[in-house]
Amino acid sequence: MNKLYLGDCLEEMILIPKNSIDLTVTSPPYDNLREYNGNNKMWGEHIWKAVIKDLYRITKIGGVVVWVVGDATIKGSETGTSFKQALWAKECGFNLHDTMIYKKQNPIPLTHKRYEQGFEYMFIFNKKRVKTFNPIMIKCKTKGLNTERRTFYQKADGVLKKGNKNKPVKNVKQKNNVWKIPTYSGKYGHPAIFPEKLAHDHIISWSNENDTVFDPFMGSGTTGAIAKELKRNFIGIELSSEYFKIAEKRIRDVDNSEQE
Repeated sequence: MNKLYLGDCLEEMILIPKNSIDLTVTSPPYDNLREYNGNNKMWGEHIWKAVIKDLYRITKIGGVVVWVVGDATIKGSETGTSFKQALWAKECGFNLHDTMIYKKQNPIPLTHKRYEQGFEYMFIFNKKRVKTFNPIMIKCKTKGLNTERRTFYQKADGVLKKGNKNKPVKNVKQKNNVWKIPTYSGKYGHPAIFPEKLAHDHIISWSNENDTVFDPFMGSGTTGAIAKELKRNFIGIELSSEYFKIAEKRIRDVDNSEQE
């Protein structure tokens, strides 16, 4: 099931019933860092506050919102908008389940008096609790290694206490919350393409087959295309008619390939 809406997300989200979305994976405009066909001039605190508030309404109990965001630097200072959004989500009723990091594998080099911006935040909001968590597992580099060293842990009073002896290292372990992922630029005619692997790994982690995935800022349709590949239902909203057509085609192509 796909439902794609061309229009303002605040107007279109009214059509989505309360407690109906299992997972939202989205990346809102980052202050005014990029020009989205002129539409970023319509973006501001009055919009993102309303969007987050309505996301709480439509998210199921146990559902998750993945909010990928960064900050602009204005007059030598980062705006901190990302933190404001995370705190506002808590005011709306969400739990801040995790603050994850999207570490860019190949960030664009810039010239300024600071270290290169090599990451973005991935805030994980949940409503009441987390219904689904399918952790991504990775191989252990030291699998099978057996050591007699004991672990130590620090008590509340600062005293170190001996723990148990280390056990042999397992073959796999759970991935941590810093994800190193290649960036995209200009693919599908969009200035800030959402990395497919980022969308894939979040959809795998926080939803199951036949769940409903939502993206209020659909852009070129990456979340939707990956959701369909993973056999999820998808609802997407996009303000730009140009990007909407791109997203519609990408998602339709996934549907057609599954039918062949």
